[in-house]
Amino acid sequence: MIDGQARSTIAGEIVRLHGEYYGRGPTKAKVHYGGDVLVVVLEETFTPAETTLIERGEADGIRDIRRRFQSVMADQFISVVEQATGRKVRSFFSDTDLENDLAAEVFVLAGERTDMTGFEPPAPPSR
Repeated sequence: MIDGQARSTIAGEIVRLHGEYYGRGPTKAKVHYGGDVLVVVLEETFTPAETTLIERGEADGIRDIRRRFQSVMADQFISVVEQATGRKVRSFFSDTDLENDLAAEVFVLAGERTDMTGFEPPAPPSR
């Protein structure tokens, strides 16, 4: 279980890293956790220059820059999550919704496999 302090630390550090490297961090960050999946949702992430470029039809360029940034920053993001949760990160991926100025940093934590029974149809009754 990941407590409120760990969530707060993760959100704060991810925002700090964005701010450090972009010159401005997201205005909102929330950490969602369930099973082995931890997601950091960031809002209002774009710099004024990025917003201007998106409005002028340059969204692909911004998307490319953001993906490159996430790739370069992966080790630092993973380190934040591992230190706050005490668990290894098995996988990290990220994406940005340019239209709504949202980003999601997704971490799949190592350990026992995620219980998928809630997503599977129930087994037919035995005869």
